[in-house]
Amino acid sequence: MALIFISYINKKMQEQGLYKAYTMQQMLGKLDVIECFRNPGHKLRVGILEKQKELYIKLGVVPPTLL
Repeated sequence: MALIFISYINKKMQEQGLYKAYTMQQMLGKLDVIECFRNPGHKLRVGILEKQKELYIKLGVVPPTLL
């Protein structure tokens, strides 16, 4: 399963020219941190940085904050 995800990310990085700015390891590092906040009586809040949101979109993935 992991190889399928890596293959997909690799393809999208090539298509979007992201290898000019990131290695695969750097890309995975950028997408690694997602914060979730839960308060009793409120819905779950997910927090990512604006740069992460841009990378998700370039990779063709709906950013977690928009789910």
